[in-house]
Amino acid sequence: MSVLTQETRGRTEGTTGTRSLAWLLVLGIVLAALNLRTAVASVGPVLDHIAAGLGMSGAGVGLLTTLPVLIFATVGAVTPAMARRAGEHRLLLLALVALGAGLLIRAMVDSAEVFLFSSALALSGGAVGNVLIPTLIKRHFPGRAGTMTTVYTTALAVGTMLAAAATVPIERAADGNWHVALGVWAALAAVAVIPWLALLRSAPEAGSGAGTLGMGALVRSKLAWAVTGYFGAQSMVAYIMFGFLPMILIDGGLTTGQAGLLLGVFTAIGIPVSMIVPSVAARFADQRPAVAAFAAFYVTGFLGLWLAPVSWAWAFVALVGIGMGSFPLALTMLALRTRIPEATAALSAFGQSAGYLIAGAGPLVVGVMHEATGGWTAPFLLLFAVVAVQLAVGLYAGRARYLEDERAPSR
Repeated sequence: MSVLTQETRGRTEGTTGTRSLAWLLVLGIVLAALNLRTAVASVGPVLDHIAAGLGMSGAGVGLLTTLPVLIFATVGAVTPAMARRAGEHRLLLLALVALGAGLLIRAMVDSAEVFLFSSALALSGGAVGNVLIPTLIKRHFPGRAGTMTTVYTTALAVGTMLAAAATVPIERAADGNWHVALGVWAALAAVAVIPWLALLRSAPEAGSGAGTLGMGALVRSKLAWAVTGYFGAQSMVAYIMFGFLPMILIDGGLTTGQAGLLLGVFTAIGIPVSMIVPSVAARFADQRPAVAAFAAFYVTGFLGLWLAPVSWAWAFVALVGIGMGSFPLALTMLALRTRIPEATAALSAFGQSAGYLIAGAGPLVVGVMHEATGGWTAPFLLLFAVVAVQLAVGLYAGRARYLEDERAPSR
């Protein structure tokens, strides 16, 4: 039963009050999701200007680009414990405040060290949201997990695209001031705080719930590792493609402008895919057909980018973009493979933390391979291997079952 129902029993609001709280929760989830990737997506388009303006060394730039993986993994791992102490609603509110504060501070400084610290603060807020929102969906909308995951992943994709696409135009409108271009995203975080302030009065008490799964139980769980492997493999493909797709296309014969346009198309495809995948996947107990379909899209798209003429590049980029539907599918599995919100929180933290660490190695390995061989054959072979792993673990994770039913010891 949702906390909305629990909180409104015995009150005078009745059905109207319950619906108002439900819509407020939907609004809160949408606004929070819009913010979860702005700290990451807004940096890439103006990274060269940031590095020059702050006098950032190559090591500093490397650390800045690695921070998302490190923060998402470490902070995400401890989020369930923090949620038990502070409460889920209150913790998400604090996370959004931290995210906004980090975005604002880094837009105001001229110190590389402070910029890195404030970026870590903003990313920490996003890491908490990564874990908490699937948990909140499971708790408050247990019968509509697919629909609400659709809402969540769509807002996440829209926020990512907006930050990536709008940062440079904002910088140009501000006469080349990258501080302004980064700082505007703090305003979006401030707006996202508002519904969670209103929801504090209906929040469950901290520490309430039916217990949790300990880390030992998850480490011994084949299902937990399968979900983690699926999340990590699809994230690795995503990191590699976002990092190297323009270079692959340029080396294949496209101009820089054409490669940039196709990267935009690749990103935009994630929005309709995110709108469709979770709600469709949630209608079925078994997600293995979806796992296999996305793997097929990946393989076809990669083969085309590797071997086919440049004139068909847009079609193969689109196929890979559809294959990226494995990301919303992975997020949907966090709710579909668990019975209670506390188990969703544990699986979300475990799967995303370990998954992001797995994914972070992908771009580094591809960069080394490309530099060593001077071509893309070895990187594409790596991508095929990652997709094979994704398919194998996804077929195990996609079977209809629940994490709690494995009867691993809990604590």
